[in-house]
Amino acid sequence: MTHVTVEEHTVADSAAGPYALITGPDGALWFTLVHSGRIGRLVPGEEPMSHRLDPTCGPTVITPGPDGALWFTEYRADRIGRITTDGVIDEFSMPTPGCGPFGIAAGPDCALWFTETAADRIGRITVDGDVTEFPLPITGAFPSAITAGGDGGMWFTLNQADAIGRIDMNGAVTLHSLPTKEAAPVGIAAGRDGALWFVEIAAGQIGRITPDGQITEFPLPDRAARPHAVTVDGDGDGTAWFTEWGGNRVGTITPTAPSPSTTCPLPAPNRTASPSVPTAPCGPRSRSARSPASLRRAAPPEQTRPPSPTVNSGRPHGSRRGSSMKYALVIFETDESRRRIQADRIAYRKKYEGWIGSLAAAGNWSAAKPWRPSTPLPRRYALRPTGHRR
Repeated sequence: MTHVTVEEHTVADSAAGPYALITGPDGALWFTLVHSGRIGRLVPGEEPMSHRLDPTCGPTVITPGPDGALWFTEYRADRIGRITTDGVIDEFSMPTPGCGPFGIAAGPDCALWFTETAADRIGRITVDGDVTEFPLPITGAFPSAITAGGDGGMWFTLNQADAIGRIDMNGAVTLHSLPTKEAAPVGIAAGRDGALWFVEIAAGQIGRITPDGQITEFPLPDRAARPHAVTVDGDGDGTAWFTEWGGNRVGTITPTAPSPSTTCPLPAPNRTASPSVPTAPCGPRSRSARSPASLRRAAPPEQTRPPSPTVNSGRPHGSRRGSSMKYALVIFETDESRRRIQADRIAYRKKYEGWIGSLAAAGNWSAAKPWRPSTPLPRRYALRPTGHRR
């Protein structure tokens, strides 16, 4: 049995939309508040603070930069932002309007690389704000998360193309198709062994790809769990931790673990109202004269909470080549998620149909139709918080 201690910290009210989280160069936790348009900072045991942006910009993913600052994407405003640990903010507009920047990560070339979900491009921005865009060889791919690999390239997920991509420092792109169709990969992180871990939100699987393109997929016990984000323990045994967005759980998968999988309960979520968050004064900001793009993306409903799984070992599934490595899968779940299954499924379906209707009304795709479990989802999806295909 794996024993886990969980601490919960209130950082904002329930409508603020905390999304991405990273440890900053100052040792504090930095996070985005996508719905309220803020960047937050938390030191456990201290009062959280937040730095105000344009309330409609949609700050999404945040990452440490090579210059000692933190860089983030503004999904709705088509900008890349930079904030120092002292709270000084700069923002850089993208050359392509409506491109929808989402994932961002520092590269080995001391620049930041990011994805443009709606433009089928990978972008690069220097610490001075110079932007270069590299088109992908396919359209409608919806590039999502991105990370630096151990091979000197940047690796990214293609949510709509069911593929993993790699771009080198000269802009050359290589694509690797996934064995599972309609997998909708989202998060991706580099492992300690040179391979990369990624999650398949629509297929309910964890994937692993080596630098030469060998792919192994591990089905989760609950295929409706919607794994969304993944990170790797860089100081331990290379364990990959992932979130189950639809299951209210956190899971791990560990290379060469001595035991099979284990389940551990988490405390029930705290549903009480959150206190107001103090706002730190913003430093000087450099804003572009261009107004935010007119394209607006509707946010999806809250996630459902499917039945809790009986956990089994993460056996490889659909791999292109055999693997001699062994893995252990651990899922952490709450009693709350089990009690609310039936009520949440009904409520989620109503919200989901309303969400699709709002997307169609806003012109985000032309083929929106009522959701049915037995029919394929529309090919054009917005990201969570403005959501991946699910």
